[in-house]
Amino acid sequence: MFYHERGLQGKRTGNLHHDANISEIGSGEQAASDNPGSGTGTPTPDFTVQSSYVRTVFLGPDGLRPGWGFAFYVAVFYPLQFVAQRWAGSFDLGASGLWSMMLAEAAILVAAVLPAAVLMLVERRSWGVYGLPERSAFGKLFWVGIAWGFASITLLLTVMYGLRIFDLGHLVLHGVRIWRFAIFWAVFFLLVGFFEEFLLRGYTQFTLTRAVGFWPAAALLSCMFGLIHLQNAGEQWPGLLAAAAIGFFFCLTLRRTGNLWFAVGFHMAWDWGETFLYSVPDSGTIFPGHLLKSSFHGPRWLTGGIVGPEGSILCFLVIGVTWAVFAKVYPEAKYFARSQERNA
Repeated sequence: MFYHERGLQGKRTGNLHHDANISEIGSGEQAASDNPGSGTGTPTPDFTVQSSYVRTVFLGPDGLRPGWGFAFYVAVFYPLQFVAQRWAGSFDLGASGLWSMMLAEAAILVAAVLPAAVLMLVERRSWGVYGLPERSAFGKLFWVGIAWGFASITLLLTVMYGLRIFDLGHLVLHGVRIWRFAIFWAVFFLLVGFFEEFLLRGYTQFTLTRAVGFWPAAALLSCMFGLIHLQNAGEQWPGLLAAAAIGFFFCLTLRRTGNLWFAVGFHMAWDWGETFLYSVPDSGTIFPGHLLKSSFHGPRWLTGGIVGPEGSILCFLVIGVTWAVFAKVYPEAKYFARSQERNA
């Protein structure tokens, strides 16, 4: 009797399982009819996953990944620079070529700024984070930088004069031409300062700092700063090393002041004093429209030879002194390209 009841119960249980299986099959068929891409048909692509993957590749926690930003900047700048130089060279602005140089410098400055402006919109950042905040434009740091730059090149050439390896010579400009060329070279080297500082210590420094930290980025870009001077006809390796060292000093000024305005002023004044006032070779080039007929006498390692004072070993000593004094006057770091920077 007991066994018989268990048999009936088992039969009923089996029937219930059978009905449940039929119901599951039916519901599965219904689900399949509601979703044509499911089951044994062609799977529907999960665009949400793909979109998430693309965002992960291109975007990080703080926006566009630094590598993509840097690559875009470089890839856009060089073609723009080529076009800008060709465009500027298409104008005949006089036999001296000075106004053509001015136009070319302005054009390549635009080429350096445009890709950064596009990336500013993509990254949703303010322009000031790239080193040239508008609120500080031509303010105190700029003029202090001019004073430091003029003092540094003056110190270097004063030491050379004291060692009797540099002679100021005599005036070659007179009257109103002095002021005309003084203003011309001031404007020209202001453009040079803007271009070279922004190109190598503006967007690029900011972006590489996000990737590897401030000083590794500064070292890399300072080496690049030295190498770009290879395009100067009279440049030699001592001058390249000096340019890299000066570039590294400019990185320190960016780090300690928080922006590039000091460096732009310093850069402008150094080049203006070298080219116009003291009338010595600037990175291997003597430009027309200089004030004096100055000259060097002595061994090349002291005078810099055809490179000019930037090729002298004394230039490295002046850079070292300037670095030490600046670090003392500006002891606090104020530049941060990201909220959590690695030991920079």
